[in-house]
Amino acid sequence: MKVLNLISSLLLALTLSVSVYANEGKPSKDSHTSIDFSYNKRIYGTPQIEAIKNWGINSPTAGVVSGSVLQMEGVGIDLANNGKEITGIRGFKGLGESFTYLQNKVFALVFFLIVIFVPLAFFGHNKIVGKKTFSHHGKKIRVFSNYNIIVHWGAAVPFVLICITGLMMVFGSYLGGGMLIRLAKEVHFLATWIFVVFGFLMFLMWVRPAVFKLYDIEWMKIMGGYLSQEKREIPAGKFNAGQKMWFWLATIGGFIMAGTGIVLHFMVADINTLRLLAIVHNILGFGVIAMLITHIYMAVFAIEGAIESILNGHMGEEELALLHSYYYKELKSER
Repeated sequence: MKVLNLISSLLLALTLSVSVYANEGKPSKDSHTSIDFSYNKRIYGTPQIEAIKNWGINSPTAGVVSGSVLQMEGVGIDLANNGKEITGIRGFKGLGESFTYLQNKVFALVFFLIVIFVPLAFFGHNKIVGKKTFSHHGKKIRVFSNYNIIVHWGAAVPFVLICITGLMMVFGSYLGGGMLIRLAKEVHFLATWIFVVFGFLMFLMWVRPAVFKLYDIEWMKIMGGYLSQEKREIPAGKFNAGQKMWFWLATIGGFIMAGTGIVLHFMVADINTLRLLAIVHNILGFGVIAMLITHIYMAVFAIEGAIESILNGHMGEEELALLHSYYYKELKSER
């Protein structure tokens, strides 16, 4: 009897093994999905793995169409759309492929070209044209108050930190990744909040003198007179056209970058929105990095002693009369 029971148990186990093997990978009749996970090579096979290696380029899930990735109709932060049509940014087709191509092939390259060639261009300017010099023995005129100086540096210091840490994240793989880049990410995030506060104060403080005037067109035509050493009156107010462009990019552009960066940090949006925000964030970053380098060069190297105006609030009368002629005339008329 014991032998018969043992033989029966072995036959039952063998039957179950054959049954499982024969049905392995086939969807159960009671399953709620019609997808065969083991045989559908488009989703889980080698081609999809290769597509993932290439950031989703040419894969069937490169963009959001509708539904969920499990239905092969797109991809989202939440897998299902509950039968509703996907609209708006979330429904953009092909954005995944565009983003992954830009992220993998373009963004880092453009940032690299900016940080190499913009400084090289100014190095050439410094050697060929040279810095402008003005008399330091004349009268000093106060152009910035202590409040102006505090707010400016309150926005400038975190802004520079944001740019440096942002570049560190862009080139993170070349810097070894790890703790250094994670630290850069946290500094980037914290500095953003500080900039938002002081950047808003700076916007309110200088929005009126930063409004463009017709004479700014003349400034643009002669590039502010920086292409020669000739001393002549330059059409500019308290801020010249270049400084105004930097103001608007640093404030409005900076606020947009802060907003997109915060959403990306917390990932509080669907996947296609995150892709679009990342593209906007990086493209604005191109302009911000280029203009920051320009701003530093103009303040520190292009005009001798120019940076002193935002350190102690005073500017030499000759420099003010020539480089900010309209503003100088306004000050003279008020006295």
